[in-house]
Amino acid sequence: MQLGVIGLGRMGQIVVDRTVNGGHDVVAFDLDDDAVTTAADAGATPADSIADFVGQLGADKRIWLMVPAGKAVDATLNDLDPHLTEDDVVVDGGNSKFQRSVDRADACSAAYLDCGTSGGPAGAEVGFSLMIGGPEWAYEALTPVFDAVATGPDGHDRMGPSGAGHYVKMVHNGVEYALMQAYGEGFELLANGRYDLDMESIARTWNNGAVIRSWLLELCEEAFVEEGSDLGDVADHVAGGSTGTWTVQESLEQEVPVPLIYQALAERFDSRNEGRFSRRLANRLRYGFGRHHVARNE
Repeated sequence: MQLGVIGLGRMGQIVVDRTVNGGHDVVAFDLDDDAVTTAADAGATPADSIADFVGQLGADKRIWLMVPAGKAVDATLNDLDPHLTEDDVVVDGGNSKFQRSVDRADACSAAYLDCGTSGGPAGAEVGFSLMIGGPEWAYEALTPVFDAVATGPDGHDRMGPSGAGHYVKMVHNGVEYALMQAYGEGFELLANGRYDLDMESIARTWNNGAVIRSWLLELCEEAFVEEGSDLGDVADHVAGGSTGTWTVQESLEQEVPVPLIYQALAERFDSRNEGRFSRRLANRLRYGFGRHHVARNE
């Protein structure tokens, strides 16, 4: 099938690469000409404007947005909307707030799929986990592309109506916060406890058969290999926090207690004030799974 992709940053380029490698045709557009060139080198057909982009798509347009959440999504939709009909499908693959996705679905001339995307740059090799909300027919229409971009047929599913995909991704991120905090606290006790321990050795041992083995723990091992058991000059500063905040806000509205997620969010905000080993590890883990910037001590 044919897919148009707008937004060719790290994640958008992966969508292009995996879709092309899956045997589909891709039309690619970005405000950054170099990013468009990179996509073209991967086998996509380049577009130099929104008009050129939609002009190269077929009658039933299938479009994937991978632009930053917020105003960039609205601006792109405003530019696209005059060219869309009810037979077209638009996918928002960013970290949009689920209520905004519901509003956009109501306003968009095309069928709108909100797609929570997890896996980070590692998805280039193994594929993403995709949590999708919106009309069932639109999800089924995009299934061949979802199969290519995800880890396979089991790596994506329709979570429910509009907003459900980004809702599930929001909670996913809250769980991620808590897991990072738990690993960080455990290694902080080990690093400051009664024995002189090798953090890399512990992470490697746990990763081989232990109940708590996971990809995040593999990233802990990677961090200790590259930074040392004391994490070197990695700063106690954990960026991000929007999706965790939304998770906690939703828990309050639904009267569902999430103390671990709340505490992890509070620790993240407090990291902008003081220095703790657990938060320094969380800082480095964000680089591991998302290649986010690592704040370092000067």
